Amino acid sequence: MQSFLTEQEASTRLNVSVATLRRWRLEKRGPTFRKVGSLVRYRPEDLDAWVAALPTGGTVAGMTSSAAS
Repeated sequence: MQSFLTEQEASTRLNVSVATLRRWRLEKRGPTFRKVGSLVRYRPEDLDAWVAALPTGGTVAGMTSSAAS
């Protein structure tokens, strides 16, 4: 049986509010979710995959400040 997280558990794991998760669902830009009847549930692996796919920032490893200019 698969493990599912509630909205509250997912929001805690992502460190965002439940309202943010709900807005992302409406905007179709958040992590994949499942509907179980009227309940919204998230699989932990879907949250991990969504976070891994987010763009990253900062400097490239091994790049010097003169090379970045």
